[in-house]
Amino acid sequence: MDLKELEGAIEGILFAAGDPMPVERLCLTLGQDRETVDSVCQRMADSYSYDRRGIRLVKLENSWQMCSAPEQAEYIRKALENRKPAKLSQPALEVLAIIAYFQPVTRAYIEQVRGVDSSYTVGLLLDRGLIREAGRLAVPGRPMQFRTTKSFLRSFGLATLDDLPELASASQEDAQLTMEMESALRRLREAETAGGAEERGGEEGP
Repeated sequence: MDLKELEGAIEGILFAAGDPMPVERLCLTLGQDRETVDSVCQRMADSYSYDRRGIRLVKLENSWQMCSAPEQAEYIRKALENRKPAKLSQPALEVLAIIAYFQPVTRAYIEQVRGVDSSYTVGLLLDRGLIREAGRLAVPGRPMQFRTTKSFLRSFGLATLDDLPELASASQEDAQLTMEMESALRRLREAETAGGAEERGGEEGP
């Protein structure tokens, strides 16, 4: 299989898949080694970006996915206005940010940071596929822990969690959202506008 055939095969697979495709699955399907597949995918990603195409090829940890270009978000929203999802609320973003930066975390830790019940929001983020259950903490009661998902990375335009806006001083010992967290939330909101993270329904009361 020459380069053009390999690019065409990868493009067709990723377009049809929609969801992130593990590199190992691509290698097995195409009969190629990982270095070759990653190299071809990166070449395609660079080409889409350089040519300012309406689609992008993005790497999400150990997977590749085809998605729309962030700069075309406004036109895409207009074209699909009847399908436009509601944005995440400030409380939902707060919960998501706490999980993203301090994962894995329990709901009790989230509520300690926020100072309000967050069960509804955690459930909402689970429904959206932005977070997932990540096993139980080995303490009395064995509370469930939560982590972010690949959908979170994709929605906010991140390749890995290392791409999150840096927090200068926040740590798991902090019992409040710091100024750095608020700054990071603003940047996540900007990313959300381009990435299309969504929310249905309302938010818990005060």
